[in-house]
Parts: sequence; structure tokens; C-alpha cells
Amino acid sequence: MIMITIAFLLGMVLCMLFGVPYIDMLKKRMIGQYIKDVAPENHAQKQGTPTTGGVFIIAAIIMASVTTLLLAQKMTTVALITIITLAFYTFAGFQDDYIKIKGKGNDGLTARGKLFRQIAIALLPTLYLVMTNPNACIFSIGNFNIDLKYIYPFFAVFVITGASNAYNLTDGLDGLAAGCGVPAFAACSLISFSMGEVELAIISATVAGALLGFLKFNKPKAEVFMGDTGSLAIGGLLGTLAVLGKFEFLLIFIGGVFVIETLSVIIQVTSFKTTGKRVFKMSPIHHHFELLGWNERKVVVVFAAVSFILSVIAVILFELFSRGIL
Repeated sequence: MIMITIAFLLGMVLCMLFGVPYIDMLKKRMIGQYIKDVAPENHAQKQGTPTTGGVFIIAAIIMASVTTLLLAQKMTTVALITIITLAFYTFAGFQDDYIKIKGKGNDGLTARGKLFRQIAIALLPTLYLVMTNPNACIFSIGNFNIDLKYIYPFFAVFVITGASNAYNLTDGLDGLAAGCGVPAFAACSLISFSMGEVELAIISATVAGALLGFLKFNKPKAEVFMGDTGSLAIGGLLGTLAVLGKFEFLLIFIGGVFVIETLSVIIQVTSFKTTGKRVFKMSPIHHHFELLGWNERKVVVVFAAVSFILSVIAVILFELFSRGIL
């Protein structure tokens, strides 16, 4: 547990240290975010806010993870696969951000191009797990086990890709994705540690720490956005941890806010296409609450609190499962 604490603190400190010079560089080069016309009116003031902050978040995560893993002598193949997957997702997200910045707009990679990259990257941890773990294809909910056999690789890729997209959708308000991510990754760390997957626990802890450090720059009113560079990568990592740690079911609770955000978009689009009516004032659902009159800080605090509660529930459920109570 000492190494978990070190990983958390190192991730937080490095993120805050890396953030200052990186944000200064972005400001000098005038690399800022372009706001969509369909966004709530109060978002117009965010125009020009530096983006691609995910670069220094991921740098802090990787450096803190590698340092702590080496100190703990836990630099295993699983750890390397996890870090490499994170790096690939970061590159894909940076591609998207770069195209937006270069084009001075909000059109980055095509939806198909982005999805292709996400699926291709998700295959790395999925194939590794299937080839090395004889119980990889078993999906568990407490004492209930089902062997998904050849369906599992598709399921795992869906989980990782879905988590990447869900986290990306949530990154729409200052501090929202980071604020909801801290308890989610803290829960991943506790669950992984309890399972004996120390390397995954260390990596999860560094992410929780880095996201907490990022809030120094990203809380309302944000000095920098993480961009797709950060959100695609961090979401993909969340799904990867759940798959490699074999706690896919608990991801529903750990990433509960991200799931709700995604469902709100699906419901909105489906309703509008089939009935011509909108269920929400705007989706993802955090914009719905904004248009109801909630200020940005209130939305972020409430959503982060919900994420914390759901993450606690996930840890409790894990303990009940592991003790055979459920």
C-alpha cells in the first residue's frame, strides 16, 4: 500500500510540475480550443483556451508509473502492455486534436477513423489477455460465471473502446472528466490491489493522482483542456484496467457517470430520429443540467460526487463478491 500512495503522490506532483511550462508554451503559440456553435451560449467564453493538456497528464502518468513500478519491482508484461496501450491511445487523441487545431475548427478525425484507431489499439490488451490467461473468456458477476468463449474478445474490445468514447463524451465542462476520473481510478487501484494485481493498482493510483493534479489547471475557469489527447487515452486506460484486471462488471459502477453520459446521447439521438422529439434539452446530459440553470461548478461538483458514491459502491460490491456474500 506504501507504493500505491507513492504512485498517487508522484502522479499528482509530476502533473502539476509539467503543467506550468506546457501551458505557457501553448499560450505563447496561441494553441487554443475552438467551441462548437451548438454548445451552450456561456461556452463561447472558453474559445481560445489552451488544449492538448492530456500531453502532460499522460507524461506524468507514464513517468510516475514506470518509476514506482521499478521501485516496487513490478515492471511486468501486464504493466508494459497497459502503458503501451495508454501511449497508443494518447497518440490517436493527439492526432484528433492536431487536426482540429490545424484546421482552426472542431472537425478532427472522422468518426470512422477515430473508431478504427480505438478498436485497433484495444486489440493489444485483449489479445494479450486471451493468449496468456486460461480464464480470460470467463465473465464473472460475484459467484455467477459464464464462459463467453469466442465472444469474449469482441466483448473486451467493446468495453475498452466504449470506455474511451464515454470518457471523451464526459469531457465537456471545466473539471468534469478529471473530477469524475479521480474516484473512478482510485476504485480501480483499490480493487486491483485487493486482487493482488499490484502493477495495475500502481498505474491506477498514478492516474488518480495525475487527474487530481490536473484539476489545479482545469477547475472552473479552466486554464487548459485535456483535449482528446487526454480523454480518449484515459478512457481507454480505464477500460483496459477493467479487462486486464477481470472486473469488467464493476466498470458499470466505477464508470457510472461516463455510462450515464453515453446513454443520454444514445437516448437523445434515438428519440429525435424516431419521434422528432428530444428527451433532454441537450446531450450529453451535463449540458442538459446547464440549460436547466445549474452553473458549471455545480454540475461538476454534483457529477463528481455521484462518481465518488458509485466508485465506493463498486469497491463494496467487490468485497462482497470476494467474500462469497453475493
